[in-house]
Amino acid sequence: MRDEISSGGVVLFGNAVLLLRKFNGDWVLPKGKVEPGETREEAALREVGEETGVKANTIKYLGEIHYTYKENWDENKDVHKTVYWFLMKAKNMDTVPQKEEGFVEAKFIHIDRVADMAKYDDEKEIIKVALEEINRILERENYKS
Repeated sequence: MRDEISSGGVVLFGNAVLLLRKFNGDWVLPKGKVEPGETREEAALREVGEETGVKANTIKYLGEIHYTYKENWDENKDVHKTVYWFLMKAKNMDTVPQKEEGFVEAKFIHIDRVADMAKYDDEKEIIKVALEEINRILERENYKS
């Protein structure tokens, strides 16, 4: 079994989270492989920028997810993937989906709908973790004012 490490972002702008729509209609979070010499956080910021065109800042590390999938070219070879997720804040809502990677749309989705729109259960779960963290941040800010 081969191990693969990726990083991605749950990117917030106002009351919306960034999702990518793939050519097959699936909505997913931006993520990609960590390059040699790059930190997980650097990879997450780079991948968000490459896949969506969005410039963002990291707020907090959210956690990791693990799953196994089959190599495209070899159905007998499993890949164990670990994805490290970061909560991010976008600097603006300007998006440019990376068509070469099969993304046809990048869109900010209202926080009430984003978990339902995401295709994969593990991404739905990390979105829920991010939304809980956002609520904690908002509660602290309201407490201060």
